[in-house]
Amino acid sequence: MRKYFALIALIFGFFGNAQILNPVQWKTKVVQKSATEFELIMDATIENEWHMYSQFTPENGPLPTVFDYKNAKGNFDLVGKTKESPYKKVYNDIFEVDEYYFAKTAQFKQIIKVTNPKLKEVKVYVEYQVCKEQCIQQDATFTFKLPEIKVEEVVPSNVVTADTATVIIDTTTASVVVPEKPTKEITTTSTPKTEEKGLWSIFFLAFLGGFAALLTPCVFPMIPMTVSFFTKQSKTKAEGKKNAILYGISIILIYVILGSLVTGIFGADSLNALSTNVWFNLIFFGLLVFFAASFLGAFEIVLPNSWANKVDQQADRGGFIGILFMALALAIVSFSCTGPIVGTLLVEAASKGGLAPIIGMLGFSSALALPFMLFAMFPGWMNSLPKSGGWLNTVKVSLGFLELALAFKFLSNADLVVQAHLLEREVFLAIWIAIFGAWALYLFGKLTLPHDSPMTHLSVGRLFMAIFVSIFTIYLIPGLWGAPLKIISGFPPPMTYSESPNGVGASVGNTTAAVALPENAHSGPHGIIAFHDYEHGLAYAKKVGKPILLDFTGHACVNCRKMEDFVWSKPEILAILKDKVVLVSLYVDDKRELPKEEQYVSKETGKEIVTIGNKWSDYQITRYKNNAQPYYIILDSDGKDITQQIGYTPNVDEYKKWLEEGISNFKK
Repeated sequence: MRKYFALIALIFGFFGNAQILNPVQWKTKVVQKSATEFELIMDATIENEWHMYSQFTPENGPLPTVFDYKNAKGNFDLVGKTKESPYKKVYNDIFEVDEYYFAKTAQFKQIIKVTNPKLKEVKVYVEYQVCKEQCIQQDATFTFKLPEIKVEEVVPSNVVTADTATVIIDTTTASVVVPEKPTKEITTTSTPKTEEKGLWSIFFLAFLGGFAALLTPCVFPMIPMTVSFFTKQSKTKAEGKKNAILYGISIILIYVILGSLVTGIFGADSLNALSTNVWFNLIFFGLLVFFAASFLGAFEIVLPNSWANKVDQQADRGGFIGILFMALALAIVSFSCTGPIVGTLLVEAASKGGLAPIIGMLGFSSALALPFMLFAMFPGWMNSLPKSGGWLNTVKVSLGFLELALAFKFLSNADLVVQAHLLEREVFLAIWIAIFGAWALYLFGKLTLPHDSPMTHLSVGRLFMAIFVSIFTIYLIPGLWGAPLKIISGFPPPMTYSESPNGVGASVGNTTAAVALPENAHSGPHGIIAFHDYEHGLAYAKKVGKPILLDFTGHACVNCRKMEDFVWSKPEILAILKDKVVLVSLYVDDKRELPKEEQYVSKETGKEIVTIGNKWSDYQITRYKNNAQPYYIILDSDGKDITQQIGYTPNVDEYKKWLEEGISNFKK
């Protein structure tokens, strides 16, 4: 009876699910730039709703596109890095990183300088990932034919020496035939840019930073002083309002110029690339700790007094120039409070790349300038302005605690890049619990710092803030025991980067994590016993007499993680996966190399199978004629299919029904 069900499942599954997907089609061409320089152009057309990922996609997210110039050694040199067309940037709450992707089209360009005049062709191997509801690891090899190279010949840079050719992905080598008669082509380059939504979020956060800076002891007391100056010096109310507006514009101008300088010095593209650089993150961890210590009262960061004196002298010139120097004087005098905030905002914006530093400074300066402008235009409002006092230092110290917490995000980034496992999730959360717990004690008046005024009572505002910080601190604590902490998703390391993937001493589903693993098994998602090798899993299934849940997955497969996080975590599903099946998870993007004796050429695709991921991908394609993940099949303990294959199935009831059907077929 079991064989009958297996045969039906195999036939139905083959015709219902068997498909090799090729969501990306390529066209290539080569442009001769000079006698020995050529530009290799690779254009990708991506099917609707599919996403292909940028070369710059951060670590621990989807797989980036990677180019390997196969026959470069002794034949040609790469001139610069491979450029790519603008990508989109969104935050992925599953991987807890930004992902950079292309939709519909993508273009890649690489200039090469030929060093071997006898070179006939250039071979380029590209490896990339595309995702929709499922993810696919794909690759292609392009062969660019080059004309005979004569060193003395000079070819104008606008001459094209190749036409386009369609590439068949994953099956054959693409080649480009060079036409005898060249044609003209105008080529353009562009730089990656962030989405408008991302820039708006940066502006909003920077605006809040500017408002926070306004409420510090270096800035807040200057509001009445500045307003008084404009009202007394101006001959008419109209002139006072005009000067106030010019003053606000000057403040904005100064900080926007600062953001432009940062972008101009480092470059929009390189700033983004720095975000995953170990040294960048370590340097800014130290910088933010330095800023935090300043805010907490260890010392003050001040610019030389001579700067302020010289600028103040220029402010006496009057007119717009005088007002501009007054704004510059404000920036210099208040630097001990605004400097750390500006520095932090620039660091965070710089890690986003593009125009982010400029937009960030626009938001910060707008919040800083707006009160000066409004109170100068409407002096009567000054009566409602709260008086300066110890509460200003409380704001400054609170910013110090926030700076210190944010600093460890940069240290965590560096640790994740090098996979040192020195700052795993539990350690990160313990540090944050300590920081926010200390902040709560400070707000309750149980801790005092160097510049605090004597406190006779707790104000209502400070009490509310203390309660809020205490609630947040308590919220963090269950994270040590495996709680997802979705409010701060993206700040701590992911769940998989921890001493215990399910939390300290516990696991999901009311069961403990302390279970002995069978030989060759691993602790999978939610403490499920999993095998990462088919033969090992099959042997164990025979031993315990259970069916196999064969799971074709990937470390960088977002919908695989969604299935694990939102479907497998459900108690009714988790109970089945832990007790009634043997999980065999085969990772098609595992980059570990196979032993030389196990490497082979696929009979199905003709590709060289050199990594563990290649092996399982080829197994999926050969056996099931499918190359997408996630992909699930239930097998009996002899390795025969007893269910129809399914892919991404976010409906818990539907997935449970499918599992129960497979278990029922196994028992018959």
